[in-house]
Amino acid sequence: MTLNKIWATQIPSEEASEKQLELARRQGDVLRSALDVMIGEVADDGQEIEYGPYLIGYAIEDAEGMYHRDDNGELVWQEPDKENIHVEISVRDKADGRFVPYLDIEARLIDSEGNDVGLHRQPFLWHPWLYHYGRNWIIEKGGDYTLEVRIKAPDFPRHDKKNGKRYSEDVEVSFSAVKIDPK
Repeated sequence: MTLNKIWATQIPSEEASEKQLELARRQGDVLRSALDVMIGEVADDGQEIEYGPYLIGYAIEDAEGMYHRDDNGELVWQEPDKENIHVEISVRDKADGRFVPYLDIEARLIDSEGNDVGLHRQPFLWHPWLYHYGRNWIIEKGGDYTLEVRIKAPDFPRHDKKNGKRYSEDVEVSFSAVKIDPK
């Protein structure tokens, strides 16, 4: 079995039976349903593509308030200040569709004239119904953008000699014609 096929599917092993792998696929199916709602009904724009061992997606929304820790370690609600859009990145396992945690992700936006609008780390964000990586951004003008997403190969351990050799390389994907309409 080539490495490509190792991360494209999950096979029964000493770590996971077919029944257990089916449970993982069902988790991925539920996550996909939530992502479909985010991209199709909530976000202003969004898409998901297959790339390497991942399913990588984005959603563009208005900037959102969220809790952050202050200098005393207390959670304090913060509304967006000058930020006017929220860029969300979804990363799922191609084999079973489950969310891939603990990733180091950067996103870059490039406007239709080729100007680099910014490069930002996209941290993990807890969300009540759809975990994702994301942050609020300041965008000066609306239009079509290119969104480049870079995912570093994670350093977390992996179970399973038959299925665990995945996420071994950094990946970079680009989405074109990303529609952004800042408020």
